[in-house]
Amino acid sequence: MGGPLGAIIGRFPTAGMDGDSQTDGGIIRHNRRCRDLVFLFVFIAFWVAMIVNSSFGFNQGNPLRLNYGLDYKGNICGDRHGNPDIRELEVKYYMNPNQVYQSGTKDSQFSLADAKTICLMECPLPAEDGVNFVCDYPEGDIHLSVDDWIDRDYDYFEFLTPEMRNSSLQLQGPCYPVIFPSVNVFWSCQYIARASNSSMKHWQQMGGVAIDENMLIDKTIHKAINSRSTVLKRYVADIGKSWPVLIVCGWILPLFLSVVWLLMIRYFVAGMTWITVILFNTLIISVTMFYYIKAGWIGNDPLTVVIGASDPYVTITGREINHLRAATILMTIIMIIAFLTSLAIARRILIATSVLKVAAKVIGEVQALIIFPILPYFVLAIFYLFWFSATLHLFSSGQVQKNDCNTNCCSYDLKLNKVSCDNCCGYSVHYTPHIGISILFHLFGCYWATQFILACSSTVIAGSVASYYWARGEISPEIPFLPVFASLRRLARYSLGSVALGSLVVSVVEWIRFILDSLRRRLKYVDTTSENFMGRTVSSSSQCCLGCIDWTLRSINRNAYIMIAITGKSFCKASSIATGLIMNNILRIGKVNVIGDVILFLGKLCVSLFCALFAFLMLDTYKYKSAHNKISSPLFPVLVCWALGYIVATLFFAVVEMSIDTIILSFCQDAEEHQGNAQYAPPLLMETLDGGGPGEMQRLTQGP
Repeated sequence: MGGPLGAIIGRFPTAGMDGDSQTDGGIIRHNRRCRDLVFLFVFIAFWVAMIVNSSFGFNQGNPLRLNYGLDYKGNICGDRHGNPDIRELEVKYYMNPNQVYQSGTKDSQFSLADAKTICLMECPLPAEDGVNFVCDYPEGDIHLSVDDWIDRDYDYFEFLTPEMRNSSLQLQGPCYPVIFPSVNVFWSCQYIARASNSSMKHWQQMGGVAIDENMLIDKTIHKAINSRSTVLKRYVADIGKSWPVLIVCGWILPLFLSVVWLLMIRYFVAGMTWITVILFNTLIISVTMFYYIKAGWIGNDPLTVVIGASDPYVTITGREINHLRAATILMTIIMIIAFLTSLAIARRILIATSVLKVAAKVIGEVQALIIFPILPYFVLAIFYLFWFSATLHLFSSGQVQKNDCNTNCCSYDLKLNKVSCDNCCGYSVHYTPHIGISILFHLFGCYWATQFILACSSTVIAGSVASYYWARGEISPEIPFLPVFASLRRLARYSLGSVALGSLVVSVVEWIRFILDSLRRRLKYVDTTSENFMGRTVSSSSQCCLGCIDWTLRSINRNAYIMIAITGKSFCKASSIATGLIMNNILRIGKVNVIGDVILFLGKLCVSLFCALFAFLMLDTYKYKSAHNKISSPLFPVLVCWALGYIVATLFFAVVEMSIDTIILSFCQDAEEHQGNAQYAPPLLMETLDGGGPGEMQRLTQGP
């Protein structure tokens, strides 16, 4: 144990002490010095790398690429800097249906990315009697402005010379017939393999070449729209579109709910455990039902992938709907497990109430604890504003380059005023391997920074509560006037390196789990035939072991932060002291602490689930179902709101969580130093943990 802690944090006369101990009034005194400085420098270097990495995204990225496609000139649809100015033209349209068909045929060397595309305001429809044309951007001998071209529904076929008309009838442009109806599916015109008989008849009468009719017309574009990378980009774009929802449901709402929960713990602790359990089950059922609605399994308001009006007899689905249905099944399983768990802990609720009473007493005495989490809350808010903005730019970074293709095709060049066969290749956004590494580093940086800020907050709270405990639960002159700020000063001066190390350990283990799980899924996807019982067993066992290690490290870290706040030791030494205390008193505090942690965890889930439910309600309005603000799926914004709500709740609930853990650890050390009889414990804590004898402890640990 490294000697009794009473010599470090006990009540001693202030006189004769020097250094930092005089400022702290003799409550937590130790010859503190900076610990784990190497990891503090590593954390500073990491932040420098984060800024450099993000600046690359801001320089190279364009969030428009997450939503809109590229035309045959390499312009991003909707970009005001395009040539020509296409700021109002946001829908990508494939002009030549035969190229779309050819790109989908087996063993074809022609790629859909090389098919001729332009940007329009909306997807064109075939004429009811005749043939509509969509013509190339006006230039060369076509003396029309872009606005006039738009007003004419992109059709200037009547202005073409005989040579141009003949080229157009050969499907070489500059005008192409609208034979197939199409709908706007996430800003790309999805062909419907149902050719207009009237338009096809008139096209043939004009002497146009044969146009292929096949389901490949439909499936080829559909496959491109629903590729994994394209769907991921749309999910990231959803975050940018729904930023008002993130602010309300990810920051303002959880702040309000968390403060309300803390105040209720302070003034209505007896009923909070039951309220938390009942509210948790109600919210998880509500969120699950919303998933069922958006997945189309309940009601008549499922997710639609079509932007604007569409033929009600045509059904177009996407990966987003499949992901929603998978999330719905997962939420159903979680809901069932949560309900059964609530029944299992019902008999232990009184134990949690007794533990929460101790925390309520601490909050009542050290009232600055209620408002302290607002400080790390604003730090996190500023960090996430920067991080989300950098994320949008990193995911859209890359270079727009012409494809390297060997396809033979020809199209009319209005500038050269002739058919050219030299520009068959389309444009794509090319991503280099270092962009993927930058994105992974950016994601890891978010996790480490979040863990670091949460750890700092927990350490400050632990130091404040320790001051309360070792003053025998009294507000005396020996407790600093503002113990929270005294604890914050000790953290900033001595222990930032230790906190950086603790948060790094958890982050690294969590990312090892993520990488191994990704590799496992990829190997399973590549070769499903070789998977046998032994392989599945090894994979499941490794995941289970890593999960247990992660949970254990989180528990050790939390207790290590407490001992860092009290003793000023390094992270490893503090972890050793905390682990020794817990192992020596595991039977004494185990059940009491576990039940309290379960109730606090359910409280965090209540806040985050309420945020998710409110996010569903906001996203279910007309604003996010139409036009430019239409999101591809509520899945990502809701998950982000849930995660942000949980993080904010963790910040505020740490006041109660760390109060309980700090007092219990201090109680254990106090009891060990005084032959089993804690001398500094407040009366309420003695009643909760000891109760005057074994009988009371047995009642608390076994329930009513």
